[in-house]
Amino acid sequence: MKIIHFVLVLALAVFALEPAAAVAAEKTGIVLMHGKWGTTKSKSPVVVLGKALASKGYLISTPEMPWSESRLYDKDYEATMAEIDKAVAGLKAKGATRIIVGGHSMGANAAFGYAARHDGLFAVLALAPGHVPSEKGQKKDYGMYVATAKKMVSSGKGKTKEKFTDINQGKKKTLNIPAEVYLSWFDPDGPANMPNNVASLKPGVALLWLTGDKDGFHKRGSKGFAFNKAPANPKSAYVVVSSGHGDAPKKGEKEIIKWLDGL
Repeated sequence: MKIIHFVLVLALAVFALEPAAAVAAEKTGIVLMHGKWGTTKSKSPVVVLGKALASKGYLISTPEMPWSESRLYDKDYEATMAEIDKAVAGLKAKGATRIIVGGHSMGANAAFGYAARHDGLFAVLALAPGHVPSEKGQKKDYGMYVATAKKMVSSGKGKTKEKFTDINQGKKKTLNIPAEVYLSWFDPDGPANMPNNVASLKPGVALLWLTGDKDGFHKRGSKGFAFNKAPANPKSAYVVVSSGHGDAPKKGEKEIIKWLDGL
């Protein structure tokens, strides 16, 4: 009888440990995308953050994206989603069973777009989100260029390159890209519309919107403009740290890790 009792106790102990073991086996992969005109060099804000998260056991991918310093929009918005697909596939190949898409500034914009278009994601990590062509100020900044691009596309010249202007934290850069590509990124009613993409996040996807108290978009009301449009989720959070726009990933590292560990 003692032997039978021992076997029963052992079996119950193993059964009780199974859920914990299953959770422990879960691996979280995070795609971290750099900001506008950014890079994947060692000092890039997302690369630095990625190393910190990797040290905590997260699987990290920091791909160079089409809006990088060297690529300058060599693909349109929808084609960019396929690049994120590759990054996600790479994380899954390494054993990731839960996928988070995220990024800094324009990287956050693309993360919203991807999450709005794909099922099965675990969460979105948005760090000082930027590039909001539907916001009043940016609509004014890009208006004449968007109008030119629309005329070109409507007249069958969408693939023709033209000189357009891009603005990043007050700095301007001339882009020599096809009209249809420019339109996909800068049309206020186009695929990069942030409020629309945030509102289209799938139910069950948690969102961390981390911003700096000195960030211009935060001061202009980013919470009401976009964050509040996300589907309700008890794990979602709008977190403000003491930083500007560019240093938000660094200054918010502890808050980011705390949020991720709490999912």
